[in-house]
Amino acid sequence: MAILPRTARVEASLAPYAQTSARSRGRRHREDDHGYRSAYQRDRDRIIHSRAFRRLEYKTQVFVNHEGDHYRTRLTHSIEVSQIGRTVARSLALNEDLVESLSLSHDLGHTPFGHLGEDVLDEFMRGHGGFSHNRQTLRIVEHLEERYPAFLGLNLTWEVREGIAKHSGPIDVASAPEFSEYEPARQPPLEAQLIDLVDEIAYNHHDIDDGLSSGLLDPDALAAAVPLFGGPLARAAKQWPAADPRQLHTAALRGLVDGLVTDLIETTESNVAGSGIATLEEVRAAERPLAALSPEVAEQNRGLKGYLRTHLYHHHRIERMKDKARRILRALAERYLENPLLLPDDARRRAPAEGLHRAIADYIAGMTDRYANEEYQRLFDPAARV
Repeated sequence: MAILPRTARVEASLAPYAQTSARSRGRRHREDDHGYRSAYQRDRDRIIHSRAFRRLEYKTQVFVNHEGDHYRTRLTHSIEVSQIGRTVARSLALNEDLVESLSLSHDLGHTPFGHLGEDVLDEFMRGHGGFSHNRQTLRIVEHLEERYPAFLGLNLTWEVREGIAKHSGPIDVASAPEFSEYEPARQPPLEAQLIDLVDEIAYNHHDIDDGLSSGLLDPDALAAAVPLFGGPLARAAKQWPAADPRQLHTAALRGLVDGLVTDLIETTESNVAGSGIATLEEVRAAERPLAALSPEVAEQNRGLKGYLRTHLYHHHRIERMKDKARRILRALAERYLENPLLLPDDARRRAPAEGLHRAIADYIAGMTDRYANEEYQRLFDPAARV
């Protein structure tokens, strides 16, 4: 891609191994460069203006949207991932615009009702190509968004699409053959390697916050079992003995994020220096990812995730929400399969080329929690208006 003077000045300050617009492989459909926005800034803006991004406001993170106005949603989660990602990228002299694009797009393919919805659709799509939210994100930005007259999708740069394919780890071409064009055997840039880690930091932070606010997590038990939270909480209580518990919890969570982000920055910096890597090509050719937490902190982070899995994600109140959601989504998928005329025109239009199962999965994956509940009532409640 051509490199414009304003973009060149900004990118000149980046590390020599950062991904820059000058090194971009461009877009699937050629477009002229913008006068003062880099390719990755334009990607970010297209993501923000997409319908899929707006729908994240009403998609579950842990708590279903109608459970309360203050719980995180997929939208607020994506914003928090972007905040942390920009901090890490700036500290490492990486491309913030690329990191922001990947942070804001990484959950576009999520279904209603969180990972439970993904499991239901994968079960429904068994024998028909399967389903995962990463693959669905790529489908959205490549095909399902219809905003522009010249092409389907958002026509994002190759690097953003590669980052979507690789941000959760190595590509398995057997289960996702459409990812084969993104060099499965090579590492992505550091900007993409960061995303899964900052994603974890963001959701560990806000899932604890929401778990404490809901009363599902006991703060004393959490502090005793999870040093990443317990250490900052003890320091905050000593510094502000008169503070109320919620203020102390907020201070502890800030300390948790600071500790994880600092370790991620320092460990990644050390890995790059220790490997002798000096160029983007060398990052891509490396035998393993360079963005990482230190072994000690990674072990503590696994302990935190295990605690949340046991005490929050499998709490009986969360399981009740998930059980209702599972029945709703299964009923919708089965009903559309039995009578495709219940699908809207856009979904049925795709069925001849891509198969009825895929058309149904695309339609359900795009639903918000609220819309899925309303659609269930329209189809199964005789008193509901259709």
